[in-house]
Amino acid sequence: MVDEGCEDAVMEQTLSRREASEAVQDHGWRYILGTLQTSVPVGTLAQAISVAADAVAVCGDDADRHLRVDVRPDRAVLTLQSSHHASVTTRDVELARSISATADTSGFGPEPGTGTGAPRSVQLLEIAIDALSIADIRPFWKAVLGYTDEAGAEGPEDPLVDPVRQGPALWFQQMDHARPQRNRVHIDISVPHDEAARRVETALAAGGRLVSATRAPAFWVLADLEGNEACVTTWQGRDG
Repeated sequence: MVDEGCEDAVMEQTLSRREASEAVQDHGWRYILGTLQTSVPVGTLAQAISVAADAVAVCGDDADRHLRVDVRPDRAVLTLQSSHHASVTTRDVELARSISATADTSGFGPEPGTGTGAPRSVQLLEIAIDALSIADIRPFWKAVLGYTDEAGAEGPEDPLVDPVRQGPALWFQQMDHARPQRNRVHIDISVPHDEAARRVETALAAGGRLVSATRAPAFWVLADLEGNEACVTTWQGRDG
């Protein structure tokens, strides 16, 4: 017997970054790092739990395969991604639009936090490790962090993810020669495409410096006063 959940997953269509972004742009969601994400501001933890419950009800049987919720007293952060494909699919877009419609009628509208008074926009963090031999060091990081392979990415040089999705993803960047003069671990901050320029500007105003913008808007490389690097990244400039 074929599992209905697997059969439904096969019928989903994986979307490109641009397709996913444009499909939810006007519904209060943003495409970030292979997910759709939004934040619903609330006044109490009970209200946040209610928003989460409404989202689960909207998703129905698809909730376990697509929806993740982070509930706080001031907000509920909703994330959609197909666990089968480890990417955004047509079903995720359908669910995002349905969740938005339900949230709007309840008085708690979803918003990505861009261009508002929100503490920050929705975002996801990654940690990147530069390595000469990724295959040699990856098992250590997998073991010490208690991380696992992402669906469909089990290769010796593929990224690692937190199995309970609380910690940032870990990915490895290939070096062609040793670079002892610079840090070899940096943070990637994946933000909505319409938040990136503001985030870069505020980081520079706070004492940072621009190392490189040659790959913008895919990513800007920034550094603090001591040379420790961070990249502000978006989905743009990566398709095709």
